[in-house]
Amino acid sequence: MDQLILGQQPSAEDFSGRFKVVWTKEHLYLLVEITDDILFDQHADPLKSYWDDDCLEIFIDEDHSGGEHQFNFNAFAYHIALDNQAVDIGPNYQDGQTQFLLLNQHVESRWQRQSEGDNQIVWEVRLEVHDASFSVSEASNSRVSLTDGKTMGFMLAYCDNDGSKEREHFVGSEAIKAVNGDKNLGYKTADVFGELRLQAKP
Repeated sequence: MDQLILGQQPSAEDFSGRFKVVWTKEHLYLLVEITDDILFDQHADPLKSYWDDDCLEIFIDEDHSGGEHQFNFNAFAYHIALDNQAVDIGPNYQDGQTQFLLLNQHVESRWQRQSEGDNQIVWEVRLEVHDASFSVSEASNSRVSLTDGKTMGFMLAYCDNDGSKEREHFVGSEAIKAVNGDKNLGYKTADVFGELRLQAKP
């Protein structure tokens, strides 16, 4: 993860990250190695300004169709906090207010500091993959079985904050072309995601 989305490019001591992805029929598994000199979680409420705390963000577009997803489930942007809770934005409430959702049923997360390496942590995630039919209010069969050759839209990013009111750096795995000077587009459109192609072990 070395592509700057917001803020200034952090030094390697402030933040750096790399990751691996493996899969089974039931889940994606991520192993993320992060260097972060200060871990910061200022909001006890997991639905309040979660993007301004340190968090791992997994973007996934099940059918690699691209397109807008900020207020629907055409794609997902799972913000995984230091308390291992996962949040995304759902359809607006009837009064037009934004609906922030805990989607912990999709994500199992665990991170741990390492005894070797300065400020290094390893973050492990097991992720269910859901398609656009996912619904908050109604029962749905949105979970997808993973298969050899399946291609999905994918991006990984990290919000880094060392103690400020707002996040200081936002760094991801994909180079994003700015629109009107803005690269922070992943939570709105899956068009900026990279490609994740599943391959069976030889």
